Amino acid sequence: MALSLFRTVRGRLLALMVAIVLPIACLTAAAAFATYRTVFGAIHAAQVRTADDFAVRTRVWYRGALRSVVATASALRAASAGSEACDALARQAIASVTGYEALLLRSPGEADCMGRLDASIARGELAALADRLGSATPIRHWGGTESAEARYDQVTVAGRSYLAIYGKTDRGDALLLARPAPLDNVFDLGSGEAGMMAALVRRGGEVVVARKGGETGTSWLPAAETVPEETAHWSGPSRAGPERSYAARMVAEPDLYVVVSFDGGAERAATTQFYTLLLAPLLTLALLGLVYMKAIDQHCVRWLRSIEVAARARRNSGGARVSLSDEMPRDIRSVAEAFNTMVDEQEVRQSRLKLALDDNRFLVRELHHRVKNSLQVVQSYIGLAKRDHLGEARLALSDAECRVHVLSAAYRFTLADGEMQPVRIDLFLEDVAAMISSLILARTQRLDSRIETQAALPIDRIIPLGFLIVDVVTRTLRVAPGIGIDLSVLDAGEGNIEIVITADREVPPIAPTRLFAGLLMQIEAVEISAPEGRRLGAWRLAHANLRKGNGLQDAAATGETSTPTASSRNAPAGPT
Repeated sequence: MALSLFRTVRGRLLALMVAIVLPIACLTAAAAFATYRTVFGAIHAAQVRTADDFAVRTRVWYRGALRSVVATASALRAASAGSEACDALARQAIASVTGYEALLLRSPGEADCMGRLDASIARGELAALADRLGSATPIRHWGGTESAEARYDQVTVAGRSYLAIYGKTDRGDALLLARPAPLDNVFDLGSGEAGMMAALVRRGGEVVVARKGGETGTSWLPAAETVPEETAHWSGPSRAGPERSYAARMVAEPDLYVVVSFDGGAERAATTQFYTLLLAPLLTLALLGLVYMKAIDQHCVRWLRSIEVAARARRNSGGARVSLSDEMPRDIRSVAEAFNTMVDEQEVRQSRLKLALDDNRFLVRELHHRVKNSLQVVQSYIGLAKRDHLGEARLALSDAECRVHVLSAAYRFTLADGEMQPVRIDLFLEDVAAMISSLILARTQRLDSRIETQAALPIDRIIPLGFLIVDVVTRTLRVAPGIGIDLSVLDAGEGNIEIVITADREVPPIAPTRLFAGLLMQIEAVEISAPEGRRLGAWRLAHANLRKGNGLQDAAATGETSTPTASSRNAPAGPT
């Protein structure tokens, strides 16, 4: 069995237990079934042997009676007495044996000799009975040799039932009638099974002699008669209805046979024993499995789960550790201690990293201040330099000051919390538009902005975007006195914005600077339509959606630099 197919410790241990227990259960079931078959076979063999015993007893009795007949016939023939004397001797002979009632001797050329104890038994009736038995098929020998060719039967003479023993020799034949009572000793049940019953039965279901237990009459006999060829064993309903087991053995062909009945107590006991032998080990194995599963949970899985809980709890609580216990198995305790050691070392590393991060943030904030202050110094120097120039030179310096402000504003927004973060487009472009209005616009010129987006861009894209807006707007304002410009930035579907710059009147084409194409490439913008007529430019660019709580703030929230208000957009060009 590939234990690696099971993904948990419990699964693998249970699979291992099943791999051990299942063959034992199969062997137990096979042993119980083999025992069941053996016991049932022994029971059936014992039942057949019981029928054989009763049949042997009956046959021995018949053989003894036959020998008595043959011996008596030989003695009477040797006496050579007359008819009346022979009858008297025959009567004396049968009177000496309990149960004998009549004896008929016939020899060729001699008168019949008959002795009887019951005067109602007629000579002619005995002669007719002897003729009938003499013409019947002789019984088969069971072993050894018989003293005469014999026939056995059960007959009714003068209204009474008798056992008929007929023997035929070379010197004649003889017929003996005996009462069935002597066979009672033959069918003594002894210490046999309590529900056992036995009987000598004649074909047709007539009982010759029987010994029975609690049931009366012949209700225990099988409902459907089964005459055995030699032996037979079967189960079936009795005449009273309940199911019983039967064994039968032929005694005297073709009519007399022994049938023994059993109430099935031995079979039921064997079945109970089978289920006991089968279920007891299986239930023991099942109980063992339950105890094994409980032991796995108690001594293995429980402690592994405590380690798992501690590991998962570290997401919410950094100081979570595995609780150690003396009941822990040594190897699992070793793992728990290693886990706690790892947690301690990790906390030390995190503490050091936190200190380093705090130092880094402090340096970033200082760098932010230095960069911002440096840009403000540059912007101030440019503003001071403008005072000494007029005309085109002053416009060029204003343009340069505006571009420096783009850099300053970008750094101010991206480092607002001391860490680099995306810059909101609306806040940044509003600030850039306000600075253009303050530095570039003449009194007769106008710049309006409509920025409706919550998108954000990283600093390496927001700076070129500001340069692009400044470049397009300043080039137009220089060549078109009294013009009004509209800046529109709107969301254009999932993850895109559209930037459109239009004028209030047609403007002749103005050639872009050499840096313009580079700016478009840096902000990854796609030109929607070329500048023509009143449209100064239209672009579409992808952006990263602003995440909640990313720390972006507007310029007013920073409180670090002043931003021109909307009312100053129409102020005259140049510093005041």
